[in-house]
Order: sequence, then C-alpha cells, then structure tokens
Amino acid sequence: MFARRTDVSRRGVTAGSGTPAGARDRWSCLVTCEHGGNAIPSRYESLFAGQEQLLASHRGYDPGALSMAKTLARALAAPLIASTTSRLLVELNRSPGRQFRLSAIMRDAPRALRDEATRDYYVPYRSRVEAFVEREVAAGRSVLHVSSHSFTPALYGTIRCGDIGLLYDPARPREREFCMRWQRALSEALPGLVVRRNFPYLGRSDGMTSWLRKRFDGDHYLGLELEVNQHHARDDALPVEMRRATARALREVLGEPALAQ
Repeated sequence: MFARRTDVSRRGVTAGSGTPAGARDRWSCLVTCEHGGNAIPSRYESLFAGQEQLLASHRGYDPGALSMAKTLARALAAPLIASTTSRLLVELNRSPGRQFRLSAIMRDAPRALRDEATRDYYVPYRSRVEAFVEREVAAGRSVLHVSSHSFTPALYGTIRCGDIGLLYDPARPREREFCMRWQRALSEALPGLVVRRNFPYLGRSDGMTSWLRKRFDGDHYLGLELEVNQHHARDDALPVEMRRATARALREVLGEPALAQ
C-alpha cells in the first residue's frame, strides 16, 4: 500500500485508423487523472499507519480511472498527466486552500508537512496542467481537457443509478453541446449502460476544470470530467471494451465538423 510510485506525465501513442481525419488538428487534447492511485510517499507513511482500508476505498483514490485515462490518451494521441499519490495526502482536484479539506489525517498533520505536500505534489501537478493549456491557447489552439474519474456506487446510503457521467458547465455552450453529442455516441456504443450528464456531481463544482475555466474562456477551453461507476472496476481497471468504446465515441464527436473552430 505504501509502495513509492511516481506521478505520470507522458505523450499519448499515435491514434489508429479509427481517429477521424483531421480531428487532432482542430483540437489540442489533454487527458488528466487526479486520483489515479493510493500511494503514500515514505515521508508520510507514519501518518497513515493502519489506514490501509481507508486508502483502498473510494476516499483514497478512483479505482479504474487511470486505466480509462491511458486508453483515452492513446486514442487521442494526447498528453496524459496523472497522479498515483493518494488524494488523502493531497487533493489535486480542489482549488488552492481546499487541498486538505477532505482528509482529516492531513488536517491534523503538522503545518510543515502540509506545506511540503503542497509544494512537492499539489503545485507541480496543477502547474503542469495549467501550463499546457496556457501554451496551447497562446498558440491559438482550442483545448479539450478530459479529466478521468470514477465514483462509488453508493454514497451515504444512496444508490447512484448510472454507469457513466459527463460533467460540464451548462453556462458554456460548447461544453454543453459537446457532452450532449458524447452522451449520444456513448449510448449507441454502450447500449446496456446508463449515461448521464452532470452526474453524480455538478460540472461547476470545485475542481481542476472549474478552476481552469476561470482563466480561459469557453471558446478556447473545454473542461470535461468523465465519471465511471466503480462497480465496473476490477483489479484497478475498467473493462477493455468499455474503455475502447468510450474512446471511440469521443473520437467520433471530435470528428464532427460543427465542433471545429
């Protein structure tokens, strides 16, 4: 559980023949995964001693999210920026000042350790993501950012009825239109699954995408969160066919002329 693992930052492999012609040229795509693992660096192991069960739960990470992120990045020939450090150490998907809000362990930790975790994990990760978007927008390109997550099937006794959620800001027309099209394509590709929009969370809630929307307008930045029900995950991975179908549906939407700049 405490094995040391590093964050991931790489280029995707060139997409295959299923990629719509010219789709990659119209968009600069980025895939991220903020909760890809539950590793605790050795510096902080003593704080999490005896917390293996907590770290293995949905509170520690998003099972299956990293496998989906890797598939999407390969399909889009896009960069993948991902973390395998537990969200209980530092929550990368929350805005500055809120990175320890959901971890009682870190809220009670010495201030010096919190500052270290922020400096060594939180700031570098978010800076890489923001720098990519800033660079592409400055070059005149439109960025599609897909943040890969998964959600627990039940929360506080409530069963969440859905398999895939697409999160976006309804006030941004391009995000809304993109997710509507992606939902239709997903429903056709995976007819046995329930695909919902802004489920199980609202796309405007605090997160990496909502933070970036404050910096970049809706014509140049589309920030979407993909949420998959964790009951589909086995051994930290989502089914291959589900991942491939999700990627194919995304490529189809990217290839639609109406979405081109």
